[in-house]
Amino acid sequence: MSVLFYKRPDYVPKLPGPMSLTQSEIIAEKTHLSRTPIPAKLSFENIVQNKAQTPCTLQDFLEYLFYVSHDAEILQFWLWLQDYTKRFYADSPAEQSLSPPWSNVGTFQRTRGVPDQPPKSADKSRFGASGYNFGQQELSTTPRFDKPSFIAGTANTQWSWAHSSEDADGQVELKRQACRLLTLPDIDLSDQDPKLTSPAANQPHRYEIDRIISQYLASDSPRELNLPPQTRAAVLDALQHTTHPSGFSPVSDIVESTLRARSYPNFIRWSLRNVNEPRARFIRRISGAHVFLAVLMAFFLVLSRESRGWRLWCFPLLLIGLPVAIAAHKGICFFTHRSQSRNLRPWEQFSDAAAFVKSVDNDDDDDDAYSMADRGGNKNALLDPFGPSNSYDHELWVEAYRRKKWSQKVFARNVRVRDETLRSIQKGIVTQSWLWGALIGVSFMVLVLALPKAEVLGKHHYRWS
Repeated sequence: MSVLFYKRPDYVPKLPGPMSLTQSEIIAEKTHLSRTPIPAKLSFENIVQNKAQTPCTLQDFLEYLFYVSHDAEILQFWLWLQDYTKRFYADSPAEQSLSPPWSNVGTFQRTRGVPDQPPKSADKSRFGASGYNFGQQELSTTPRFDKPSFIAGTANTQWSWAHSSEDADGQVELKRQACRLLTLPDIDLSDQDPKLTSPAANQPHRYEIDRIISQYLASDSPRELNLPPQTRAAVLDALQHTTHPSGFSPVSDIVESTLRARSYPNFIRWSLRNVNEPRARFIRRISGAHVFLAVLMAFFLVLSRESRGWRLWCFPLLLIGLPVAIAAHKGICFFTHRSQSRNLRPWEQFSDAAAFVKSVDNDDDDDDAYSMADRGGNKNALLDPFGPSNSYDHELWVEAYRRKKWSQKVFARNVRVRDETLRSIQKGIVTQSWLWGALIGVSFMVLVLALPKAEVLGKHHYRWS
């Protein structure tokens, strides 16, 4: 595609309502029709496998979903599911036999049977991994979900992992916690046998599955996935019978298609920006002022008695203002791009509490105040599938960044862009901005030079008879 007509990946907005297979199909179709091809080196697979360089690493993807898109739980759950699938199929055949594949035909409409071995990349659909047909309704009937049995099985499994079979009161409390996770009223469980264990308790990874349920699938869980009620009930129904990865099939396709069709192109579009919003807003205002002065100057020169040659002085202002404004609209600063760098993101500009205080109170804006953030703790929290809820309101940098001076936000420190593919795309955007700016500027000057003198302004010369 010509550099002049290169277009960034289109922004894919979130559709109203919970995620569903039907919604995923709509997003995938719109993305397929409108998305500009993304280079293979920045493919979804390379990013999630951490093969790309900053600012397109897996950590950057997680931070975008966490701080900007506010739906990091989608990627966190998907990463865990990919790892869990590998670990499950690495178990011995005897352990796998305890968790047979979930094949409730009355609950789901499959396009093919449940695989008895790890799925290969060639078997994956375009936007999914489990072979579901996006064109069909994912649930023809409301699935049967035995809630009391599930609660008892969950609590008993946690009990067996805690190795505390003599504490009956503790097991009853675990069951009551399961009731609250599923937003059910507490039921009388005190008369149940504390040593009672469900068949699912002997299945491999049962404790981990129960934690995932309480973390992502149960109502009001810390990282609750925005799922339709039927899909949520379907996966809970499957997971009370098996820990096989096929039990997550109602959710896996929804999550992966959403990541590929919406989150991934939006992340690439956002990564192409090399300045933060304060700097971009500042550049747009400065470049807009240049364009406004050029138009105003051309207007008065046309109304004046001066020769057309004076109108050419408008062109330098247009040549500066138009390309810079076009690039700033896409989040690109020419000077930052020339140094092959980008602004530090707001959450990257602080490393610890001492840096917070120093950066806020420092009037000299020295280098130490904006040292590259040591995000080790936050990185571990984002990558941990059982970490806290995805909220950053409590993080110290939020208040510290809010208190920073406007000039400090505009002239924030830079860090090098190491991904060559991303730099090449940014170079194309810069070149495109110059070409479009020059084309619009020349067209405007041709029009201005073609206009006759109005001779409204300026000194009048009278001829005496």
